Amino acid sequence: MSLPARRRVKRTGPKVPFAAALVSVLVAAGIVLAVRGLDSDAGTSLGTTGAGGTSSRASVPSHAGGTSIPSGSPGNVYAAIVGPALSPAVAGDPQYVYVPNGIPGTVEVIDPRTFRIVRRITLGYRTFPEHVTPSWNLKWLYVDTSAASELGVIDPRTGKLVRTIHGIEHPYNLYFTLDGSAAIDVAEYYDRLEFMNPTTWALIKSVPMPCSGPDHLDFSADGSYLMIGCEFDGTVVKVDVHAMKVVGMVHVGGLPVDVKLSPDASAFYVANQGSGGVSIVDPVSMKVVKFLRTGRGAHGMALSRDTTKLYVTNRLAGTISVIDFASRRVVHTWTVGGSPDMVQISADGSQLWESNRYGTTVTVVSTADGHVIRQIEVGRDPHGLAFFPQPGRFCLGHNGVYR
Repeated sequence: MSLPARRRVKRTGPKVPFAAALVSVLVAAGIVLAVRGLDSDAGTSLGTTGAGGTSSRASVPSHAGGTSIPSGSPGNVYAAIVGPALSPAVAGDPQYVYVPNGIPGTVEVIDPRTFRIVRRITLGYRTFPEHVTPSWNLKWLYVDTSAASELGVIDPRTGKLVRTIHGIEHPYNLYFTLDGSAAIDVAEYYDRLEFMNPTTWALIKSVPMPCSGPDHLDFSADGSYLMIGCEFDGTVVKVDVHAMKVVGMVHVGGLPVDVKLSPDASAFYVANQGSGGVSIVDPVSMKVVKFLRTGRGAHGMALSRDTTKLYVTNRLAGTISVIDFASRRVVHTWTVGGSPDMVQISADGSQLWESNRYGTTVTVVSTADGHVIRQIEVGRDPHGLAFFPQPGRFCLGHNGVYR
């Protein structure tokens, strides 16, 4: 089953080979406490501007808390997400799983305790909501509604859509810099990154990508640069976040998708659905230092709650692989069926929730042994689901990347 034709019709860069196209279709608790009541992060302003220019039209706002952001405990950039306790900033928010469905243009809100849909948010047929992205300060959830060039804003305290932000160019994905001073609209359709003011949503700078199909990224430990996978030409691009310019590239081959920084910050793990595994990239030498074969269509990734393991969905194989960070080896591969795509871990770390992109279901998997706990019917073309709230001081974007 193939994905519907959309975003990827245009390309000003290299043409996508047929085989590649065929496969491709197949973020201190004190800081968070301070920002919960502030209107300094994304989603607090209704006034927006388009993002089509390339010159700076807005200054980068100062950090929301007025404090520098540490890069995590020594040896583990993810120390703050181990949990199980949640930040007081979100401790009162109900736990829901938010599932965007591309073709019907809906978001299903699921109670993870009962596995039942409690609400359906309608954005419009074929508006293609791609991911549900928590804001940097954990105050809002954004629905990246690509075809409509909008962000739907959900209040996680109620699980309801409260407003819409217009004029966000084809937001396939959405991220926030480590200090929360800028949002990054990943405008995959145009092969560029749009750095934006997360309060006014005015454009700061548009950064063209020297590649085709940029879509998922992660940041260095100190947030000074990011690494983004370009799905349609096999490259990973390094971008200086402060200068907002491309500073490096590495060809990994295949079809690179999701990107995750290792806990020790020494390497970036790149899910490669064309090569059927994970490319490990040294961000200093900009070289692939190891390749781990996981399964056909390696696509989405999530860290275990103790941050020692990396879960990788293999979309074409219907499996989930488990990588041990210490040994850089695949230690398990579980058969779960379907077409597992984006994946989130539950707040207590006991479950994986994954969307089956080529179907109409979400699958819940035990992290103890990989057995399927439940399969839940949702809308067609489910994609970047978010399990919220989660442990962590702040969110860097995507469907929930916390530090």
